[in-house]
Amino acid sequence: MTTASSPGAPTPAPARTAVFGRALCAMVTPFTGSGALDHDGAQRLADRLVSAGCDGLVLSGTTGESPTTSDAEKAELVAAVRAAVGDRASIVTGVGTSDTRHTVALARAAERAGADGVLVVTPYYSRPPQDAVEAHFREVADASALPVMLYDIPGRTGTRIEPDTMLRLAEHPRIVAVKDCSYDFLGVQKVLARTGLAYYAGCDEHNLALYAVGAAGYVSTVANVVPDRLRAVLDDFDARDTAGAARRQRQVTELVEAMMASGLPGAVTAKALLGDLGLPSGPVRAPLRPADRETVDGLRAVYERLVA
Repeated sequence: MTTASSPGAPTPAPARTAVFGRALCAMVTPFTGSGALDHDGAQRLADRLVSAGCDGLVLSGTTGESPTTSDAEKAELVAAVRAAVGDRASIVTGVGTSDTRHTVALARAAERAGADGVLVVTPYYSRPPQDAVEAHFREVADASALPVMLYDIPGRTGTRIEPDTMLRLAEHPRIVAVKDCSYDFLGVQKVLARTGLAYYAGCDEHNLALYAVGAAGYVSTVANVVPDRLRAVLDDFDARDTAGAARRQRQVTELVEAMMASGLPGAVTAKALLGDLGLPSGPVRAPLRPADRETVDGLRAVYERLVA
């Protein structure tokens, strides 16, 4: 019989900092046919996602169409989802804008609405230098008692959170996590090696790769439609079935590509597929436009092949 100290014993899995859970969904924001916030639809979708294995929900992010929802709608969405999921899942809500004062106000409103944390994207369009980026995040983190998840997505914002900036921000007691869409695997590993920041893959093709080097989990758009399939990748890896985890990651690749690399935003493809499956979604808000019938049929075909 082997013991924990004997050469034949399995090595314990490394500790992970997963302050918001492991399997997080970047949830769409359901709207009614007239384009209003669909409170009931948001609650039904949130309940489905959590029941299917999501540890947390990220609201009002890129997939949640945050640029086109009002401040009041953002707070209402947090309150509605909290009422639906209770303490079964963490709720992180997007508050990032190009204006530090506005972002601070949204962070305080999120705290009042019952969020567990805030997602703060790098200020976009104005392309501030790194010292200004750092000051922005520190001011937002100081504004409320909520933990902060930084959102590094330079392809949309035009500005990277450079690894050295991330190292300094990690010293702030409320900056605890990162949603990573930087496509800089080396830079991410540098920060992981030197901080306790909980990294979350923000690009579904990186879910397993980042998890394998110590990330906390993922914040997934594709999880809107197949939350259980993505959760299973992490479950297999944690059970030390690395071959199984890799197989499951490969199995979802076609759907990841169809939803995230088709030239359409993830909000458009996720809502198209959810709607076709009879699940809460509703229209996208302009300037986004709905997917055409050919695109919807293609997404549905990929989905059916995955779940068959």
